[in-house]
Amino acid sequence: MPVGQHTRGRQKLSDLIVEDVKRWIVAERKQPGDRLPNEKELGELFGVSKSTVREGLKALEVRGLIKTRTGPAGGAYLQQVSLDHASEPLRNFLHFKQLDGHHIYQLRKILEPELAASVIGRLDAVHLGLLEQTIHFCEKEPHNEDELRAQRVAELEFHNLLADRCPNPLLAFMCRFLNDLLRDLMVYKNAWEHRHFGEANVNFHSALLQAFRDGNAEVARRLMAEHMLDAETHMHEMEAHVGAQQLLMPAGQRHG
Repeated sequence: MPVGQHTRGRQKLSDLIVEDVKRWIVAERKQPGDRLPNEKELGELFGVSKSTVREGLKALEVRGLIKTRTGPAGGAYLQQVSLDHASEPLRNFLHFKQLDGHHIYQLRKILEPELAASVIGRLDAVHLGLLEQTIHFCEKEPHNEDELRAQRVAELEFHNLLADRCPNPLLAFMCRFLNDLLRDLMVYKNAWEHRHFGEANVNFHSALLQAFRDGNAEVARRLMAEHMLDAETHMHEMEAHVGAQQLLMPAGQRHG
């Protein structure tokens, strides 16, 4: 449908171009790497001027949906929106919502067990080896704060590796998004130090790895559910510890 036939109030023509192009991508089953028609062709397709098309293409590029190339093979090409490009605006939106561990684990307790069950039979030797590497890395005694932080990040990477093999793209994105939120929360609250948290994570991850190797979905789901309950408890303890420390600081030095 030409843009001029839209009746959605006073929405900018370039924004309507964005919506029309997205519908066209779905209708034509376009894939990353496919080239869009040139500006003249798009203008004729949607019934708008070349300048409006150009503005719409710029908006699509900002959204991460296309990449503009120059040269003989130049033009606008579709590209897969990266996880960071999709996740960061949502995390920014939530930045001032006073999130805590309870909010995140309220969802993780539901989603992570399903994620664990969904990857049964989808983890080959390479993926199992990567999971095992994160476990071995986290088993080591950290010698400083940087190593401790790296271990906390590696613990989350264990879950991200599972998301990489999840057959449900929405479930995979939500789990990764929550992992990013959890990482951000630990960074902003400086909630890293908790020896028992690390030990518990290693134990659960080791048991989960065995369930993945055995191909046992029910055991994987049960273990992950127990893991999330345990992790939530440790997260609450870390947040309480950080809160108590900040109360003891001079007002000008408090963060969070």
